[in-house]
Amino acid sequence: MESARKAQIGAAFAAAAPRYDEGAHVQRLVAQRLAARAGSAQIAPDADILEIGCGTGLLTREIRQTWPLARLTATDIAPEMIAATARHDLGARLIVMDGEAPELCDERFDLILSSLTFQWFDDLPRGLMRLHALLKPGGMLCFATMGAESFASWREAHERAGESAGLRAYPSRDQLEAMLEPFPHADVNEESIALPEQGGQALIRHFRAIGAQVPRPDHRPLAPAALRRVINLFDEAGGTASYHILYGSLQHD
Repeated sequence: MESARKAQIGAAFAAAAPRYDEGAHVQRLVAQRLAARAGSAQIAPDADILEIGCGTGLLTREIRQTWPLARLTATDIAPEMIAATARHDLGARLIVMDGEAPELCDERFDLILSSLTFQWFDDLPRGLMRLHALLKPGGMLCFATMGAESFASWREAHERAGESAGLRAYPSRDQLEAMLEPFPHADVNEESIALPEQGGQALIRHFRAIGAQVPRPDHRPLAPAALRRVINLFDEAGGTASYHILYGSLQHD
């Protein structure tokens, strides 16, 4: 991912930090479910745990509740998100870092967790390789990321209007399973979670509220008239949208 684009993504999340939790209903639920999945693994109470993309600390709080004695390192690309997590006083070491290119010297971890961050990686297979290398023998990486069917109704409204949505291309379950094939004891599960808000305007506000409005690199913003046409078509079709969540895990030998 080019440095300019990283800065753009970081700035969007930085701007969203003060009000992020207000619109993060799905993000909170996914963090809870990811922590529950990881909590079923045999991880020592005083484990070394790394979180990639801590945001305002939704998953960080779940980690601390599940492993109160863990040596926890939480990272995020946006300093403002790190500051938001710091206010919860969770006893974690907090680092501003791009999770796709971790800079942690020779540190190794028993568990790496990440909730709804990997969709921002430019090269997910390479990112998985880098994080796998940070695991201790027997250590686990557990994550949640966006799946290909996320916001399908929004994409379809764009297609009917003869336009292209700015959403990134997320992997299907089969594609993610293929990415995890090189790793031992890999597993993928999925679920769909509907957004409580309805309507195109509400969906756009949701993206902005959580800092997720940065489009894919090749996208050209729609003209106002084209965007209104997309919103009308989306609303006429019911105005509902869902997250497609992929939960993945892998283990180091």
